Amino acid sequence: MTWYEGWFDSAAYDLVYDHRDETEAEQLIDLIERDIAPAPAAHILDVGCGRGRHSRILARRGYTVTGIDLSEEAITEARARAQAENLDVMFERGDMRDPYCDGCMDGVVNLFTTFGYFATDAENQRALAAMTQAVRPDGWFLQDFLNAPHVAENIVPTTTRTVKGVDIEQHRWIEDDRIKKEITLHHNGSTKTYHESVRLYTLDDLQDMYASVGLTLVDTYGNYDGAPHTPKSPRLLLYARKPSD
Repeated sequence: MTWYEGWFDSAAYDLVYDHRDETEAEQLIDLIERDIAPAPAAHILDVGCGRGRHSRILARRGYTVTGIDLSEEAITEARARAQAENLDVMFERGDMRDPYCDGCMDGVVNLFTTFGYFATDAENQRALAAMTQAVRPDGWFLQDFLNAPHVAENIVPTTTRTVKGVDIEQHRWIEDDRIKKEITLHHNGSTKTYHESVRLYTLDDLQDMYASVGLTLVDTYGNYDGAPHTPKSPRLLLYARKPSD
């Protein structure tokens, strides 16, 4: 089993990332509406949607949203949260390396560093190609990724905190052009360990990948407010278009 198959289906994932910022998610959708300006009720595909945080915000704002994720647990939770809000969002289990459709979406989003998980560049490129295939001609693509220079400069090797009585210890390091993390949870005398491993793609890397799948890069941003991207930016957001046939 790969690290992401076990990790995202675990209850520990929600515990470790319980601090996810809803305000930042709203800011990101604000940026999409301001700079991309999707048409009312536009069809948007959220690839690697997780528990559906961004999908639900998009649905609240009137867009027609489909979210896909490899994790069955994430999709089950996303459906439950959307139902609790009476939101009409379609959530489906799917592998981002497999095309969802051929040009059926006005826009595709890939958010919260849901990329670079796979062991080889070829697999990650395949995922990007599949996401691009879902975009209609003249449609748009927005990717929210980590900023590799910022990560390398600001990596915190070890952190510890306690959440709901569980001690969470995280170790981070860079190896083979990947940011790796070991997450150990201690609770009532038991210990469980999980791992994360994400390819540290730079802006230059991603520009080359975009060109190879036929995406035209329109703009980049360094945070969710839309500030210009620099090597010191906390994030790397890329806004691209798929040219018309």
